Amino acid sequence: MGRLQTMANTKYFGTDGIRGEANGEILRPAMLVRIAQAAGLVVSRKNSSRPAHAGKPTVVIGKDTRLSGYMIESALQAGFTSVGYTCLLLGPLPTPAVAMLTRSLRADLGVMITASHNPYHDNGIKMFTPDGIKLNGGYVEEIEELIDNPDRIPRVSPDNIGKALRVEDAVGRYIEFVKTSLPPRMRFDDLKIVIDCANGAAYKIAPRIFWELGAQVIRIGTEPDGFNINAECGATHPQALAKAVVHHGAHLGIALDGDADRLIMVDEKGDVLDGDLIIASMAQFLKSQGKLQGGGVVATVMTNMGMQRFVEDMGLKLIRTPVGDHYVEKAMREGGYNLGGEQSGHLIFRDFATTGDGILAALQMLAFLKERGGNLSDLRKLYQTWPQKMENIRLPAGANAAEVLESDAVQGSIKSAEHAMGSAGRVLVRKSGTEPLIRVMVEAESESDMLKHLGTISDTVRKSV
Repeated sequence: MGRLQTMANTKYFGTDGIRGEANGEILRPAMLVRIAQAAGLVVSRKNSSRPAHAGKPTVVIGKDTRLSGYMIESALQAGFTSVGYTCLLLGPLPTPAVAMLTRSLRADLGVMITASHNPYHDNGIKMFTPDGIKLNGGYVEEIEELIDNPDRIPRVSPDNIGKALRVEDAVGRYIEFVKTSLPPRMRFDDLKIVIDCANGAAYKIAPRIFWELGAQVIRIGTEPDGFNINAECGATHPQALAKAVVHHGAHLGIALDGDADRLIMVDEKGDVLDGDLIIASMAQFLKSQGKLQGGGVVATVMTNMGMQRFVEDMGLKLIRTPVGDHYVEKAMREGGYNLGGEQSGHLIFRDFATTGDGILAALQMLAFLKERGGNLSDLRKLYQTWPQKMENIRLPAGANAAEVLESDAVQGSIKSAEHAMGSAGRVLVRKSGTEPLIRVMVEAESESDMLKHLGTISDTVRKSV
């Protein structure tokens, strides 16, 4: 089965909010002020029936550890206060903490300044509704319309300009929130774990949580300098974690990304467990406990066919969505599912959270292992993965991804591969929603078939760029 995934027709928002080069065309101070003003006005209109804090709408703002976060935070603060918002500043905190605090503090809007797994020179903005759900659909269209028409943005009177306040107990609130997701009195006193925080938003909070729960914690990726976020560390580069786990004789390793909404794990042998395997393991466990809702799990088009067959062999459904954890969350919410996520490590436990949460997911996995017994490496025996590989092809400036993807040559190479593999393989070609890339993924029962078709399609895309 093959598929070509296209992006929604948006100008500034991608798969996961707004993202680009810091101080570039979009993420420069003047544009950031306009983005904040537009978002604030649209959200105020849509939330007009909600009671405001002291008569003013409120936005919660968190960030990761990128140097550009200071500039972006200041610019957004100026934009929001200019349209009458009170800004509650959280400082460096994981993205899921911002989503949780948006709900907990009854804010009108939540904002996380991050480019997630991207390198330091990029940054971005993720936005959340009062329910802690990522902004999309009608919100995005109206915000973009106002960004491009700043003359329609009214200025408030001097008496109605907003102000900014620091939330001093934000860290403690989130720590207690994730702890309460565990069974009562559960501790991890017998565990030695290595945590890689990707020099990102969770560099202080994640080691503290696991230490408070009794684990012996070895830290890596916890010395951010504004430039080293995700640099050869974290969920997108688990090799350093794997080496550290083996070196220290740890029971397992936990890798987060720059904003800590992803989880990748490493077993005691140094082997990596991706999001698919974590979802499959938790599905089996929750089903055995009678706690899995909806009769299945939600994943994306990237999920391995081996995982799908394992889930279906348990008598469960696997619902696939486009790439992006907000698509996963929407399908979970609408279908009544409480477990879902992405192969990349965005994992949503909807009994507790409304977005991917790497720390919470890691706690759920540790609780599962404590109940189950055995080693993390035992989970690798659950199913046989199909050979799967992805090529990332960078788009030159000015290239039109849609034209490349829809060209006769690219379409022909995709159809040829699909015809040759039949039900024994699948193809996914899509534009990245977070970087200027076209991603080509091929999966097949035969590794030689997978590599052959991946090479042919990727070469065709490169020639068409």
